Amino acid sequence: MVFKRRNPRTLWGWTREMVYPQGGFKRATQYVLHRMRRLPDSPHRIARGVFAGSLVGFLPLPGMQFIAAWLASRAVKGNLLAALLATFNTNPITTPFFAVLAMTLGHWMLGIQKPLSPEYIGQAFANAGTDLWFNVTALFGPETARWDGLAQFWHEIYLPYFLGALGPGLVLSLLFYWLTIPLVRAYQKARDARSAERSERRRKLREALAAAKAKLTHRGDPPQGAGDDDAPGPT
Repeated sequence: MVFKRRNPRTLWGWTREMVYPQGGFKRATQYVLHRMRRLPDSPHRIARGVFAGSLVGFLPLPGMQFIAAWLASRAVKGNLLAALLATFNTNPITTPFFAVLAMTLGHWMLGIQKPLSPEYIGQAFANAGTDLWFNVTALFGPETARWDGLAQFWHEIYLPYFLGALGPGLVLSLLFYWLTIPLVRAYQKARDARSAERSERRRKLREALAAAKAKLTHRGDPPQGAGDDDAPGPT
């Protein structure tokens, strides 16, 4: 199979790649930007796809980002591949800082007076996970489902995160939209110029080869009047 990995990556390798790319975040970012510029579409459609995917990337949608990016790109009539690539705008290093900012803003919007300490956030995740596991096991036993931990997580963590991420996410995604248009346009113009230059060089090379071939053919023709001695004379 073409482009198949010689050594298949293990599950641990895939997990490690998602946390920290093998070539580093700088190389991964350069790769995404390179693929973005080479997309065969108009700059505005690519920029709309970047906007949609970037906004989705800022929102807390674990496991649903690609589906949400597809829906968002369809809604704004953007490039789908650009939207999928733009969801990688966040990474494990920057996400915690953005999450704290979003939750702080969301708590302020909702009037929640809770300290966003690691202990508070960790305890909210632990309570939600405990309730979730208990409710799954309760399906096969006489226990009654409980929702206190999940409700606390929804009202104090997830909903503030989602609402607080919308504003900064929209601002940053609009910024990426306006930056993408001139970047893609400049790249496509440079690519078209290089393509035209290569076509012109090939055209000149074909003309030179045709001229050389014609010159060689002309040199190989018998001179005018050659073979007249063999012609029969008058009787």
